[in-house]
Amino acid sequence: MEDYTVKSVEKALQLLEAVSEYPQGVAITELAERMRMVKSTVHRLLQTMMRRGFIEQDSTTGRYKLGYAVLDLGMRLYASIDLRKEAEPFLRELVQQTGEVVHLALVDQGSVVYIDKYDSASTIRMHSRVGKRVPVHATGLGKAILAFSPRQIALSILDRYGMPSLTPYTITSKEVFMQILQQVRENGFAEDAEENELGVCCVAAPIFNNQRQAVAACSVSGPKDRMDDKRRQEYAEYVRQAGHNISMRLGYGLSGSSI
Repeated sequence: MEDYTVKSVEKALQLLEAVSEYPQGVAITELAERMRMVKSTVHRLLQTMMRRGFIEQDSTTGRYKLGYAVLDLGMRLYASIDLRKEAEPFLRELVQQTGEVVHLALVDQGSVVYIDKYDSASTIRMHSRVGKRVPVHATGLGKAILAFSPRQIALSILDRYGMPSLTPYTITSKEVFMQILQQVRENGFAEDAEENELGVCCVAAPIFNNQRQAVAACSVSGPKDRMDDKRRQEYAEYVRQAGHNISMRLGYGLSGSSI
């Protein structure tokens, strides 16, 4: 059988696997010795993967570790378990419970990507659509996912893509944003108060897979005059329950944990 292996690709993948075994990072000299490769070759491969976000280098220690793009790939893989199909009945129930717009989204390459949307008879017109990308810091969906992801993932995305202001209410401070993520972890849901679109507020909850990873989020969005504090708290419970139910469909309950 003919061997179609591309040696440079094989070396890069082996190097990526090796780096994955060092959560705190690894020096290039140690990698070269372990891989029995010339240091200059290891350096070129690492630099190539850094440009694609698969490897990151600590600016202080110079050590290399996995980049957020690896998580992105994993999230896409888990999303391929027909997430939309599993989520559909629970999202439709959310529409019935709230009468507002319901979204399903994941984070891909530093952005929130809407992968499903459900309208209702009283739905207001929104700029969201399936396939649209929005900066992760400006949505309840993004907060819900990042709050339950490794801290370094959130910091890497903010550092790489910045925090552009979409409305006068958009959070543009990294410190404030990280504090909000802590609140989201404590509450189990996230909010967006006109941070992405003027006049629109939302509440969102994370969706976990069987590895306890936050791979997506669901949300309820509506006009600010209908989404007052009392209503947002009410909807937050509906959204959290929907997120829990979808997570269970993805095998989350098999891990022996609860949301």
